[in-house]
Formats: sequence, C-alpha cells, structure tokens
Amino acid sequence: MGAKQPPKPHHPPTSHSPAYEVLLRAGPRLKPLQQVHAHLIVSGSGRSRALLTKLLTLACAAGSIGYTHRLFLSVSNPDSFLFNSLITVTSKFNFPLDSILYYRRMVSANISPCNYNFTAVIKSCADLSAFGIGRGIHNHVIVYGFGSDSYVQAALVTFYTRSYDLGVARKVFDIMPEKTLVAWNSMISGYEQNGFANEAIGLFYLMKNSHVEPDSTTFVSVLAACAQVGASGLGCWVHEYVLVKGFEVNVVLGTALINMYARCGNVIKAREVFDSMKEKNVFAWTAMISGYGVHGYGRQVVDLFHEMRTHGPKPNKITFVAVLSACAHAGLVDEGRLVLTSMEGEYGLVPGVEHHVCVVDMLGRAGLLNEAYRFIKENTLKQPAPAVWTAMLGACKMHKNFDLGVEVAEHLLSIDPENPGHYVMLSNIYALAGRMDRVEMVRNKMIGKYLRKQVGYSTIEVDHKTYMFSMGDKSHPETTEIFQYLDDLMCKCRETGYFPSHEFVMHEVEEEEREYALRYHSEKLAIAFGLLKTGHGEVIRIVKNLRMCEDCHSAIKYISVVSDREIIVRDKLRFHHFKDGSCSCMDYW
Repeated sequence: MGAKQPPKPHHPPTSHSPAYEVLLRAGPRLKPLQQVHAHLIVSGSGRSRALLTKLLTLACAAGSIGYTHRLFLSVSNPDSFLFNSLITVTSKFNFPLDSILYYRRMVSANISPCNYNFTAVIKSCADLSAFGIGRGIHNHVIVYGFGSDSYVQAALVTFYTRSYDLGVARKVFDIMPEKTLVAWNSMISGYEQNGFANEAIGLFYLMKNSHVEPDSTTFVSVLAACAQVGASGLGCWVHEYVLVKGFEVNVVLGTALINMYARCGNVIKAREVFDSMKEKNVFAWTAMISGYGVHGYGRQVVDLFHEMRTHGPKPNKITFVAVLSACAHAGLVDEGRLVLTSMEGEYGLVPGVEHHVCVVDMLGRAGLLNEAYRFIKENTLKQPAPAVWTAMLGACKMHKNFDLGVEVAEHLLSIDPENPGHYVMLSNIYALAGRMDRVEMVRNKMIGKYLRKQVGYSTIEVDHKTYMFSMGDKSHPETTEIFQYLDDLMCKCRETGYFPSHEFVMHEVEEEEREYALRYHSEKLAIAFGLLKTGHGEVIRIVKNLRMCEDCHSAIKYISVVSDREIIVRDKLRFHHFKDGSCSCMDYW
C-alpha cells in the first residue's frame, strides 16, 4: 500500500475574491505574479494574509527565492500558517537552505512546529547533507512531542540513511509503530546505496512477511542489491512479480532490470529487457553497453555504441568509460582509439581520469607498453592519478616487463604510499623477477605501515540464500563435506592435466603449504559448495570481491570439464564464463 501524506496544518479561511482567482490563474510564473502583486497593493488587498501566503508559495514554485524572501519580509508578525507554507514549499522546490532558515525563524518566534514542518525541514537537511543540523532537529522532534509520528519518523529514516548512519536509521525504523512504505523504501535503499546489499535483501524479505505491498521504488533498490551480490534468484522473482502485477516497466525500473541481469551473468536476458523498453535514456543504453562489456562481448559493445550514436541519445562520459573498458578487455585497440577520438572531437567531452585508465589498460593488455607509457606522459595531467599508474603496473606484470614494472610501482608508491594493493603488486613483480630480497623489503614496509592486503571472499546464491566463503574458510556447518568434495574434485582435475600455479603464493612457505593456499581459495570453496547443493545441469554463479588469480582461472576451466557444468565467475573487473574447459575471456583478462 502506498504511503499517505501527513495531514496538512490548519489553513485559515482563504479569500474567494476575484484577486485570489487571478492569483490562481497566474500560477507559478514570476512576471504575472508581480503584476498581480502590484494590483493587490493598488486595490488595497496587499495586506491580506491569505493572498500574501498564496503569492509567496507561487513565487517560490516559480523559482524566485529572492522575490519570495522580499515578500516574506513585507509581512508583519508572520503566523504559523505562513511559516508552514514557506518551510514546505522551499523544501519541495529545492531551496533546502531557505527551508531550514525559515524553520529557525519560526522557532525563534516561539511558534511551535507541526509534523508537516518536521518532514519538510528534515528532508532539507538530508538534501544539504546538513547532518549536524538534522540531528539537532531530531532533538526538537522529541521535545515537541512528534517522536512517534510515523511521517516524521520516515523522514528521519531517510535523513539518517543519507547521513551514512545506518545504525540510528535502523533504530528509528524499528521503533516505528506503523512503518510506512516510504520508511521501508528508505531503509532498503540506504542499505543498498551504502554497500550492505545482503541487509537490503533481508529487509525486503521482512517487508514481504509484513504484508506491505512494494512499489517501483522498492524494486529498483532491491534489484540494485541483487546486482551487487549476484542474487539472480531474487532478481528473477522481482521481474516476474513486476510483470504479473502489471507494474509499468519505465526507464528507471527497466534500467535496474538490465543492470541486475547483466551483473548476475545473464546478458541475454538483459538484452531482452533492453529491447522491450519503450523509452530508453542514456542510462539504459549505458547499462546495456556496460553489461556487454563486463562479459567480454567487445564486438557487441562497439555495435551497440554505433547504434546509440545513430538512433539513441547523446552518450555521456560514463558511456565512454563503459565502451573504452570493453575495448580494453576484448583487445579492440583500433576501435578504442576511434572511440577516444570521437569523445572529444564529436561530442566535446574532455576525457577524465577514468577514460585515461581505460586507454592505458587497453594499450597495456595488448602489449603496447611503450605506447601506454607515452600516453600517460603526453595526455594526463602533470601528476597522473594513481589509478592510471596502477593500470600500467598491471600491464607490466601481465607481460612480465619487470624493469618497467618496478619503475612504475616505485613511482606509484611515492604518490600513493598508503594503498596496500600497490605493495602487493610490487612484491609479486619482484618475486617473478627472482628478486626475493626486494620481496622481503616490500613486505617489511607493509608491516611497518600496518598495511594489510584486502581479504578476498566469494559469494554464491543457493535456494534464494547467499553464502560467503573466504580462503580456507571453515565456518560453514558443512565444511568437512565441502573440503572433501573439493579435494576429490582437484584430484580429478589433476588427472585431466591441471597443475597448480605457485608463482603468486608467498615464496617463503613450503611447497605443500603453497598448494594448500591455492586449493582452498574462496572461489574454489564456493564452487564446490554450489556443485554439492545444485542439480546436474544447473549453472554455478560466483561473485568474488577481488580479481581472480591465475591459478583459479586455470583450475575452474578444468572443473567445468570434470563436473560437466557451466560456471560463471564475476570478479572485481569482469565476468568469466567457463564451459567445456575454456573461458569466455579467451585468457585475455
């Protein structure tokens, strides 16, 4: 059920004079309003409180906050109704600072706020990111006796989620005697937008069990959460529910569905949604282009981008990031160069850091290290962003150019010394070059700076429930069965030609320990669990928070053969579709 608006404050009797009718006909248009105002003054009605209040609200709606304020100053002893109207209309028409200022004037005039004031001014605090002021107004809410008002509480939930204070937001939400749809949507959206996708999904299930009917806003947030964690089961259920209930798949909901299907590994279904949309804006086109790109379908990206340029909306900077990234991962260097040229020459868009990163990545992956290095020197700012050097470093590691790699890594550490990922990459390059003394030095630096490598984990959804595994994880209640199954699986892989790659495991540990560290990587554990818990023929879908290592990439190709299953892994950068011993990336990743 939809959320009702809170009751509006009491309105004093309004004039039904011809002047009031003229005001209504003028509407939110500044010049006609000024003409009406002049007529009111000449006719002697310029002090009518009802007419001035209506004039003020229309002036604000017309976008003239200066004129609105001058009108307000002309009113002697403004009453509660005038303040109520001003606080509400300034908040509604995106003048949040003025809304807060009028609220403060009202309180200073010893006029008590009502629930309508609080919902408006709290929204204004959220719009301005005025978190300190908003917390102070929360105290006012309690002092004035509106702590149990469901509409004020819903506004507070929205405010605290946008303040990144999800703990307080959830406390306010939990004590609401009647949880409005707005409150449910705010809390679910807050979790999703702050990276707590599983919490968003869990709250959605609680909403369903509470028999609250979701709306399109709910589904957009839930689909975004599904996209984060690869919860394809729930995402498909939402899509079916939307169709059965007759919801309009507008451009926002359609784009959320495209993103969900693409991020959950079903790019064909994403394209079906895209093709079915009656209206497609730049975000829908970009979502589809990005979906193709992360799956490695570079040629489809180029074709769709050409179609967008011919028949679709004007691409924006995010579109160009998606296209250039796709070209990088598919080895389409010539196409990528043309795209970069058209960005500035045809559309007048200046490439930013993200575009430079994509170009360096594209050239570096193709082995054009010297060209990539020249591009950094010639096309980026005096001090290129760390991300640009990181892309260059990855290319040096990929093509085993250790001398250049060390130079790039040491430069990177000089400008971004607190990022543990840079130290790990430099350590790996030294190890590959056989410089074990330098490996030890880098690790000692990390220890001295109290830097730790980011912990990797993988998730898998089985029967609408998401399970998470980390390397060597023994927290699952079925750990014994999972480890035994994985051991058997890897033995079969060895029999068919797989051999562990130890080059990126710590070099100071024994051979047996290295193999243990590789065997129980999080994605292998998640795959073993998925194979145990799903029927033959079902696709296994894994989401990993970091980039997949070379050994896991090799091992999963063999696992797809011995298990006769298709396995889809989404890592930090892209999707890998493993089937019959090969990967969709063609080992170009």
